[in-house]
Amino acid sequence: MTPPERLTITGPEDILGFIPHSLGYWPANSLVAMTMQGKRLGATLRVDLPDLDSDPGLLRFARTVRDYLDADHDADGALLVLFSEEGWMDGSGGWPGGVPAGAPMEGTLARLLAALEVELELSGLPVRDAWYVGGSFWRNAYCFDPACCPFPGRSVDEIRDSRLNAEMVFRGSSVGEDPSSAGALPAAAAAEADACVLESEQQWSTEFAPLRGSCTQFAKILDVWGCVLADGGQGHLPAELSGYLRASLRIPHWRDAVLVMSAAGRPAAEQGAEDFGIFAPDAGLRVVSPPPGAWSALGPAEDMPDEGAFPIPGYGEVLLGLAPPSPRWDRMRALERVLQQLGMAGGGEGGAASLTGRAWIEWCRGRGSFAHALLDRAVAEHPGYRLAELLSELVSRGTLCGWAGRRDAAWQKFETDAA
Repeated sequence: MTPPERLTITGPEDILGFIPHSLGYWPANSLVAMTMQGKRLGATLRVDLPDLDSDPGLLRFARTVRDYLDADHDADGALLVLFSEEGWMDGSGGWPGGVPAGAPMEGTLARLLAALEVELELSGLPVRDAWYVGGSFWRNAYCFDPACCPFPGRSVDEIRDSRLNAEMVFRGSSVGEDPSSAGALPAAAAAEADACVLESEQQWSTEFAPLRGSCTQFAKILDVWGCVLADGGQGHLPAELSGYLRASLRIPHWRDAVLVMSAAGRPAAEQGAEDFGIFAPDAGLRVVSPPPGAWSALGPAEDMPDEGAFPIPGYGEVLLGLAPPSPRWDRMRALERVLQQLGMAGGGEGGAASLTGRAWIEWCRGRGSFAHALLDRAVAEHPGYRLAELLSELVSRGTLCGWAGRRDAAWQKFETDAA
């Protein structure tokens, strides 16, 4: 992974401008909570605002947020941002609805903020500041001075034009579409499926069928994937190799081994397969490999430099982000690039496997919204795809990947200083 960049935050516009770059999109109907470690920003959490207004329901929601933020053991405070039009904006012109100048906001959002303040204070994470952000205006939740904080608020253009936002754009960061609104691929994109890749995939699937329990074939699959990942996922994959890789992902324990290998190394992939007892005698079975010209140019698989530094974890520990202490984010990024290429060839089971693998990586990063959108697409491509359904249940319950809950292991797009 590229070393995290240090960014200086000087005011609320910079904090609010950092959030879309951190998430990858401008959130809507969301609570964004950020931990503080002294003057440094820590973890960032985004959750949908609760679809309820009862005090017991808001309290349960606040306690759930508190539990997430408690995972940052070095945190000593929190910042809260509520992205919503509800309660403080009214009408297409974006003028305040029933909130007199100089008075605190009332309604569900204000009660939610109050519940969060109580729960976080009790947990040792006092709320240091909070803001409301709508489609046109934003305002501080605690400033009621019309001279300082006039209604309806300050223009969101101040956020988009902030110094930090400009610096992020200059460094190559971009803010994309809300993943919840992305939906499935349009029909035109589906029509562009690579027939050569799909034909190759079907041929390889037929050849793989009698080799599902072959130890030597399993080793060959890891050899090929290791070489592809060592290339960083940057190069174009020939159709024959793409079909081979897509077909390999259609066998669940091979697919799981690829995910595990990317995060924890080949020994974990091999040991887990052995522990599950998937291998059968394969004497007399030939090993199926893609044509040498399709993958030999990629070079040998890169050795994992830290494979012996921790006990070899099991598949479940790796897939839930509980082990190793820190994953190989660079190798997982390479896997993501390869899966993106494979997914562009078409749908079906191979396409669903590619989308689900990408969703797992996003979930490991702590980006549940992106994971959820990819999983919805995977199930649409191949209804009943089991791994997608299981991961979707985890994401829907708000389960956090183990790595995402620990600062020393979490994927970080940026590192920030607040001044």
